[in-house]
Amino acid sequence: MLPYWGDPGLLHATVESVRAQTDPSWSLTIVDDCYPDPSVAERYTHEPDPRITYRRNETNIGITANYELCRDLATEELMMFLGCDDLLGPTFVETVLAAHRRFPEAAIIQPGVRVVDGEGVEVHPLADRVKARIRPAADGPVVLAGEDLAASLLTGNWLYWPSLVFRTDAVRRHEFREGLPIVQDLALVIDMVAAGESLVLDPTPCFSYRRHGGSASALTLATGTRLADDRRYYADAVAQMEARGWSRAARAGRRRLTSRLHALSLVPGAARRRDLASLRGLARHALAG
Repeated sequence: MLPYWGDPGLLHATVESVRAQTDPSWSLTIVDDCYPDPSVAERYTHEPDPRITYRRNETNIGITANYELCRDLATEELMMFLGCDDLLGPTFVETVLAAHRRFPEAAIIQPGVRVVDGEGVEVHPLADRVKARIRPAADGPVVLAGEDLAASLLTGNWLYWPSLVFRTDAVRRHEFREGLPIVQDLALVIDMVAAGESLVLDPTPCFSYRRHGGSASALTLATGTRLADDRRYYADAVAQMEARGWSRAARAGRRRLTSRLHALSLVPGAARRRDLASLRGLARHALAG
């Protein structure tokens, strides 16, 4: 499932990366949330590849509702919310299906990810170097679950949402959180983990995650809304972990270490811009209890 809103050129590259899979066991549904460019509909409405389907929402319903629609439309045993600017490596489907066959009970599969810029060149930003450091070490596919997984993710979210593959029946048992358009990915995964679901981490690199200034996460971070969402979500997560009896995971959520450090890393840039409002927001995020 591909919830679409964004640069048509990047979307076309994403679609071609799906078409280039070594394993043909895939189908792709593009769900266009009324992006104001007619070229996408013109290109995919009469797509000759029967594995590719295009549909356009009658009105713009927003990111969360479009995710929910994609989940409801999914017809296969496994599904993903593929980013409309990301790229599958040629062996993505092959790698994910092998992990699913080996661990069929796992509800989530996290394959290996490389990070690229707007031009598709591999990059290593600070945020992704931190993700690599805090991600559990794995030489091959490994199953993670329970409080250990929750505590790890609440210390720092090392997942890459658009690359995650879900068992469709499992992800349908959980709702996306309202009012958390950017942090909803972590919230959904933590809800699934708290309910007893497990995750397969397969370090085999087969997905390219694109970081660029026009992404939703970059834009909300620039305006400060992501930091506010983080604080609100982590407060909810701490209460959730305490109710579950997972005290170590609750402590990780209370510390929200990487979230605080991320805010601190943005301070020099805000200082150079003499952006006092941003400086106050970053300080509040880093120092608030």
